[in-house]
Amino acid sequence: MSGKKAMSGSGPLDDKSMLIVVNREDGLGGRLLAMANAKSLADRLGYRFGFTWNSRDIVDQESHTVDVVGKIFSADFIEKHWQGETIKAADFGVLGGTAFAPSDLEAVARRGKLRGWICDDFDVLDFFRDEGVPPARSEALRAFGFAPAVRQALDAAGKCRFPGPMAALHLRSGDIVYGHHRRRLVFADKVIPSTLAKAIVSELSSKGLTTLLVGQDRATVDYISAQTGALRTDDFGAADFKGEEALSAFFEMALMARCQQIHAGNSIYAAVASVMGEVPCVGTGALFSKPRAAEIIVEELQAHRADYHPLEAAFGYQWSFLSLEDEISPARARALLEKAQALDPENDAYDLKMAAAHFREGNYPAGDAILKSLMTSQSRVRTKIPLPMMDILVDRVGDQLTMVRDFEVFFAAARAGHPYAMACSAYILLEVLGDRKAAVEMAGRLVTMEPANRIFRRIKRRVRLGKKPKSGLARIKWRLGRLMTSWL
Repeated sequence: MSGKKAMSGSGPLDDKSMLIVVNREDGLGGRLLAMANAKSLADRLGYRFGFTWNSRDIVDQESHTVDVVGKIFSADFIEKHWQGETIKAADFGVLGGTAFAPSDLEAVARRGKLRGWICDDFDVLDFFRDEGVPPARSEALRAFGFAPAVRQALDAAGKCRFPGPMAALHLRSGDIVYGHHRRRLVFADKVIPSTLAKAIVSELSSKGLTTLLVGQDRATVDYISAQTGALRTDDFGAADFKGEEALSAFFEMALMARCQQIHAGNSIYAAVASVMGEVPCVGTGALFSKPRAAEIIVEELQAHRADYHPLEAAFGYQWSFLSLEDEISPARARALLEKAQALDPENDAYDLKMAAAHFREGNYPAGDAILKSLMTSQSRVRTKIPLPMMDILVDRVGDQLTMVRDFEVFFAAARAGHPYAMACSAYILLEVLGDRKAAVEMAGRLVTMEPANRIFRRIKRRVRLGKKPKSGLARIKWRLGRLMTSWL
């Protein structure tokens, strides 16, 4: 199976052989949701549906565990739709981001220049313009040919007896609460904080709904269940799939799909369950405003902080800060950030945000002192530029930047002559704004101010190298330039 190749695509294709293909490389939920979109669109248009999937174990994927294709799908489904592990993306157009209609795809098919379309965008159906029957994602998802073990897990969830009307509460954690994404501050909306769960369960109970808790951190789920009477997926047999992550995931998604509503952040895992059961998936705003939710979280942590894992508690403060950032004073922002930092001291983003809060008040010396402490401590461990905290400053996830709303206050502190704000600003100018001339000028002034500062000298040399090219001969030349300044 691993040797299967995508079809060559030689010669023109007629309309009916046009291929709508999913080519995602992320986690199980993301792949399944994209596949449901693509197959529903292909079915609606009368095109073929295809997908790529790994045929070998993934051993080096930071955030996701994805079983091989043969463990997820049936042999017949694989034979009909699997395009191998990869496709030649240049042979396909890309759907999503702009409006399209069936006539647009048919015109491309007639020209015979593409094999089909890549359909990886989760919102792709929002861009589909047609007056006919809309694509049916739920029907497409339910029609997937799953492997026997997956089908058994789905069937087992369907046979569970619920005590009455239920709502699912998805307490995602993983890489956003415990892993590297907690330092990026752009994924918080994917997660409902566990520190808000008690209030959600209480609110749902007042509406006559029993809560089904679905979460990655078992200790947290057990605690919330014990405190509120909410049911766990283990109460319905999820523990029977211990050691089989994919089967457990399908079982839990199918349980959520049977609930009357699903409460979750922007989690694709929960979105798949929503599509599977055609039930609404709603965020915290359905029950509480963000200011009220933040107030509940802070009150919960004041009373029961010791009952939560430190990173769960830190995320509660982080979520509250991000929810209120545009509305609260810099002093209030620092208070929340300081509480989060005390619980998660390795998270550099908190220091950077606290420095920004000082800058926003015009207290440049206090903010610069935070940057100096962070930059100095990190330079003892890593001599190369960028330091980890500088990576966070310019970190981009899709079209989102962790620190973008703080750039202006960093620049203001830099213009006022505060050296560590200048160091950060020089790197922002280069990496984000692409203004190499201004970055070099600022780094030069920095070294003139403190010629003995080794960190500043390294920053100057790094800025003079320019932004690292993504590929090609320019990237090779850039690397050679860096080797010639090996002290960077």
